[in-house]
Amino acid sequence: HDFHRLISVKLASNGYEVPPPINGNQEAELQVMQLASDLFRRFAEQSRLLTGHLNPPDRRIQDFLNDALSSTGVNVELPADGEVINVDHYGMARKLSLPDDPSVTEFHNSEVDSYGLCNGVLHNPFNDRRTTKGVFHIADYGLPIPADKIRVPLITYAKLLEASLKPPDDLNLLPYTSKWNTPVESMVSLMLRPLACPEVPGVSPEKRLEIRFFVPGGCVANLDFVESIFGNAGDP
Repeated sequence: HDFHRLISVKLASNGYEVPPPINGNQEAELQVMQLASDLFRRFAEQSRLLTGHLNPPDRRIQDFLNDALSSTGVNVELPADGEVINVDHYGMARKLSLPDDPSVTEFHNSEVDSYGLCNGVLHNPFNDRRTTKGVFHIADYGLPIPADKIRVPLITYAKLLEASLKPPDDLNLLPYTSKWNTPVESMVSLMLRPLACPEVPGVSPEKRLEIRFFVPGGCVANLDFVESIFGNAGDP
């Protein structure tokens, strides 16, 4: 129930129409949403005025891409803050991966089959390889490329990244909203800060990586898998 309210507020603040809950106190939920409606409209307007604004980690990534891909002629732009739904609470991705309907415990699209189980959830991707042998491609840029990996031109990476950030609408369908009268179609993002080097007292501080994931809404199950291993760093 707490996740339903959190997701409802997040979607409403992004300008999406949110129906009342199927279970629980619908009147109380509606009152909360109505009281906050002015705040949601103000937030949506602020987001509109900040169109193109990137949070600090995304800005660093964008600056790197602009520099690295300048020779390719391909202009790759990360989605701005108001254009994606950020999964900033651990467990939210799992909740978003199944429909918001207790009577429906499955979701299927062209890339993944998700099933709600009594002890959790099962995500079965269409392409489920247990190895990267023969498919691990690395762009010819920067550090030396190991002999067992496949070298590709930098423009190949640029074109793949450009296409991946423009998924088709049907793949952007967010599973959680698939049974709503007005389903939400959006990309979803996740921030990770896994530990790269632990602190050595008196010698060096701990060091962490900043990793950003952007996936079509229909592939939010991927983020459930990733954060179950590396955690969730919250709002970037």
